Amino acid sequence: MICLLLVTSGVQGQQKIAKLRYGGGGDWYANKTALPNLIRYCNEQLSMNLTTEEDAVDVGSRDIFSYPYIYMTGHGNVVFTPEEAENLRNYLIGGGFLHVDDNYGLDKFIRIELKKVFPELELVELPFDHPVYHQKFDFPKGLPKIHEHDGKPSQGFGLIYEGRLVLFYSYECDLGNGWEDQRIHNDPETKRQEALQMGANLLSFVFTSY
Repeated sequence: MICLLLVTSGVQGQQKIAKLRYGGGGDWYANKTALPNLIRYCNEQLSMNLTTEEDAVDVGSRDIFSYPYIYMTGHGNVVFTPEEAENLRNYLIGGGFLHVDDNYGLDKFIRIELKKVFPELELVELPFDHPVYHQKFDFPKGLPKIHEHDGKPSQGFGLIYEGRLVLFYSYECDLGNGWEDQRIHNDPETKRQEALQMGANLLSFVFTSY
């Protein structure tokens, strides 16, 4: 097993999170203001010590092992090579955590690629009493609904490896859009707060569980 190494910046004790850069043509770089806003929120509300900007890391890079939390988003195609799938599997088995956030259009692609990573596992919908919904902020009905898209209910799925949640998949929700600057999507402030609170719960879960 490859153990996860935590990255610290030049500022004492600060940790970094990253956005996943993948192939296939999908816009992995979407939601440019999302993670900086979430980081700021977590530093203010949860007294976390995260660097103010996220990194970008390639799915096949050894650098992936430096981040306890990696965020993945996009609207379109995703392709993992066999080597990338193995690298991502080793990262998740070794203590890492991937948050896949469907930005509308990702679902039919990511489900195929995740089977390359964990062919033996199935995405399961997390029950509403799962700890990810009950950190500092309480979500008794599970994942909040931020954007309508197809009008389906929001769902939070997970991959669980040997009893540990290694991946959270937010579907029909669009948390990342809710994290973005208000001017971009013109979301009501109540929706933005729900999105930020749920994102903070995920980071809290990652940083206190492993």
